[in-house]
Amino acid sequence: MGSEWKEYELKDILTISYGKSLTKKDRIPGNYNVYGSGGVIGTNKNYLVEGPGIIIGRKGTVGSVYYEKGNFYPIDTTYYIEKSEKYDIKFIYYMLRQARLDKMNSHSAVPGLNREDLYRLKFRIPEKPEQQKIASILSAFDDKIELNNEMNKTLEEIAQAIFKHWFIDFEFPNENGEPYKSSGGEFVDSELGLIPKGWEVERLGGSKISKLLTSGIEQFENKKIYLATADVEGTRIINRTTRITYDDRPSRANMQPKARTIWFARMKDSKKLILVDDFSKDIIDNYIFSTGFAGIECFNFSLYYLWCFICNDNFESIKNALCNGTTMQAINNENINKINILIPSEQILIDFHNIIKPLYEMIYHLDMQNTYLIQIRDTLLPKLISGEIRVM
Repeated sequence: MGSEWKEYELKDILTISYGKSLTKKDRIPGNYNVYGSGGVIGTNKNYLVEGPGIIIGRKGTVGSVYYEKGNFYPIDTTYYIEKSEKYDIKFIYYMLRQARLDKMNSHSAVPGLNREDLYRLKFRIPEKPEQQKIASILSAFDDKIELNNEMNKTLEEIAQAIFKHWFIDFEFPNENGEPYKSSGGEFVDSELGLIPKGWEVERLGGSKISKLLTSGIEQFENKKIYLATADVEGTRIINRTTRITYDDRPSRANMQPKARTIWFARMKDSKKLILVDDFSKDIIDNYIFSTGFAGIECFNFSLYYLWCFICNDNFESIKNALCNGTTMQAINNENINKINILIPSEQILIDFHNIIKPLYEMIYHLDMQNTYLIQIRDTLLPKLISGEIRVM
């Protein structure tokens, strides 16, 4: 252990400042991230704090800790810490992440974090050169994880661009390899307007390429990872740790994923999606999903075509328009079956599948790499911050 590290109260090391009110209507979108207690909530043309800095959730998501390398604007539900010559700001970030500030709620009705309670926290801290070395090691993991996420975002954008070119602009290659619409391809009228000759329109919930999954499960063996819609952000699973057994499973844990399925949140204005392709089918066997997800089974080389269709913002608009309910609006099975989908020719589906599949294979492998990197980083974090492992 770092026996020569000195112990300090947080108030002796740094200053914790209050964020400033900036309502959504007062924000002018710009180059600087706006932070609430739950993370980035938008952008603004002006910043409040010169980065790098740390943001701490004060109200709402109590004790959340974020690092921002650029200039930023923390709103009044947060505290912030500025850089200083006295300490390495990235080391302080990792130290506070390890401190479990989320357990320090001091308000009973509305969750809140008291600044004086923060100031009284005690930490053993090395000299600044060792702080920098520790932060450098942990940052290397975070930088690689961020790079992988950016690569995945780019790959998904490429897939969507090809989808739009082929199935919205109808410029898929014809039998001569020329763009269909531009080279005078023939169109016919349909419920969705003019579509290429030979293509059809059917319903998402039941067609030659898709089926809505409606049945739950009676039982399951061993432990499962329960996944609710709150555990998914966009197309990323953000909570892989919650495990349940049959006896104490949440009542909504009743949807069993399988290979070649797509899952989307039923709730209005909730774009949360999960792709279960051949690469992830072995892992997904350990999961059970909430009934807050609707599942679509895909046939005949349609998996990536339907995934791009459901990822598209147009699908989200269609889903939202079909949501109903008084307390919480969501789409039901009956309305899912009203959603029209375009059924391309089999050869076009095959060609699209063969182009897009390698992109999602790479996405899967980068996601798996991130899973391992996160595990290693989270194992090293407490050992480095406590001095159990020294970096000299």
